[in-house]
Amino acid sequence: MEKIKSGITGLDEIMGGGIPRNQLVLVTGTSGTGKTTISTQFIHEGATKYGENGVYLSFEEPDYLIKENVKQYGWDLDRLEKEGKFSFIKYDPFHIEDVFEILQSTIKQVGARRVVVDSISALGLHVKDDAELRRTIFNLSVILRKMKCTSILVSEIVSGSGEGKLSRYGVEEFVADSVIVLYYERSHSAFVRAIQAWKVRGSAHSEKIHPYKIGNTGVIVYPHEEAFIER
Repeated sequence: MEKIKSGITGLDEIMGGGIPRNQLVLVTGTSGTGKTTISTQFIHEGATKYGENGVYLSFEEPDYLIKENVKQYGWDLDRLEKEGKFSFIKYDPFHIEDVFEILQSTIKQVGARRVVVDSISALGLHVKDDAELRRTIFNLSVILRKMKCTSILVSEIVSGSGEGKLSRYGVEEFVADSVIVLYYERSHSAFVRAIQAWKVRGSAHSEKIHPYKIGNTGVIVYPHEEAFIER
């Protein structure tokens, strides 16, 4: 199985050597865990270090907010757009039927190998039926695999929704090939960030929960340390 480098320090190690090429990876966690940061880092590092152009499809935040937020890490998405290595799509989830064609066209135009969809949670607010949501995500997955893209799907775990729930709607993890869970939980008198490779289809991976931090260069995972959180 061919794997690609995520560009996120320490993440490849807990995933058993990297992200399997052309897989769909669900990145999920509660608010404030850094889901958008880790997703943008995946896109930026792919375009700047590994020759893999990227597309970022947002159903929530506009491009200028994301671009401004990630400047603190030294990531210049405007420059990547001008160089033809990156494209940002802001799309209204009320008209989901049109997004597949736009996404395919943009992937072809950029020659993208990496895609982020942020977020499936926002999409589900407008696709009320679970079966229809599952079909929509499945159709999206078919397109991304057909286009030979390695993709991150972002979802949110609602705080207080109960132990073991991996996503807002409970269907996202069944469509994804791999699942990365981000935690921001209390440990004694402090809150800690922790990450877990919940599943990596077709590959051995760490089954432990590891600490990570969001520093001035983005997300850093510590694969040789264990995080202890109160669940």
